Amino acid sequence: MPVRERYPHLPKAVEYAHIGWDFFILTLVVVNLALLLFDSLFLLGPINQGIASIAPGFYSFYDDTIHSRFIAIDLVFVSFFIADVLLGWSIAIAERRYHRWFFYPFVHWYDVLGCIPLSGFRLLRILRVVSLLHRLHRLGMIDVTRWETFLFFAKYYDILLEELSDRIALKLLGNVQQQICASDSLTERVIDRVIMPRKAQLIEEIAQRLESTIGKAYQHNRHAIMTAINDLVSRTLRESPEIQRLRRLPMGQQASSAMEASLSGIAQRLVDELLLGIHSDEFKNLVERTADSGFDTWLTVDEGSNRVTEQMLYDILEMLKEQVNRQRWKDRYD
Repeated sequence: MPVRERYPHLPKAVEYAHIGWDFFILTLVVVNLALLLFDSLFLLGPINQGIASIAPGFYSFYDDTIHSRFIAIDLVFVSFFIADVLLGWSIAIAERRYHRWFFYPFVHWYDVLGCIPLSGFRLLRILRVVSLLHRLHRLGMIDVTRWETFLFFAKYYDILLEELSDRIALKLLGNVQQQICASDSLTERVIDRVIMPRKAQLIEEIAQRLESTIGKAYQHNRHAIMTAINDLVSRTLRESPEIQRLRRLPMGQQASSAMEASLSGIAQRLVDELLLGIHSDEFKNLVERTADSGFDTWLTVDEGSNRVTEQMLYDILEMLKEQVNRQRWKDRYD
């Protein structure tokens, strides 16, 4: 059986039904709050007497019909609010709207608290407007991102969030710097826990990079290297006293030229064979053995290297703190 999709795209008829119900509940909230406010004012002596003198008929109707039964009337509103929470919870479970079925009362905490028959909690029901606006925006009926009010709050929310995250990041980086300064064996722990467990991979990476670097450099500069070898052999033979005496002999010039060409060719073939041999397994094994033999020596820690490592890490963190401390929101909103 296929897993039912979470957060499904509901048909527009269902979305419109949600919107209609939200408007109905908001209307009840407004009426209930208005009734609570008016009844509270009705209890004040001057206002009570003023209503009695200005509209005695309305005063009698309200006092006998509504004020005397106010608790029962308010409980009717509360019953609608409780039914709204239970109905919304059931629909959320049916639509697989949240990751777990019991998430609804925590996400819609304002609706749950709004069921408490106290005016302070009842005001939380006004937050239902937020979910209603979100639904209307999702359906394309309104575009809240163009509203001045939304842009105003979005701007300062972005600034507040960036400032808070920057302060937290600076505090964390400062604590790390303190730990680095207070530690006596940071370098040893870095070597033991980070480098040594990856020793084989690092040696293999060094060999591969050396092979790739030398091979590419030779391919790109082979003509220049061969020319330099030829010039070196020619200059060495010209400066050799034995070759100079050979050239004074009969047929010596031809013999020295042949020797020069032969030695130059041998040197060029030797370099060719040497550099082309870096792709062989023998060369790779040689590099890996050389790196392995010098790896432990290279990682030998003394007081100077430990201090250098700690200072380097401290300066890196200080650079990160300077980057974090820069108020980038000023560049966005200037």
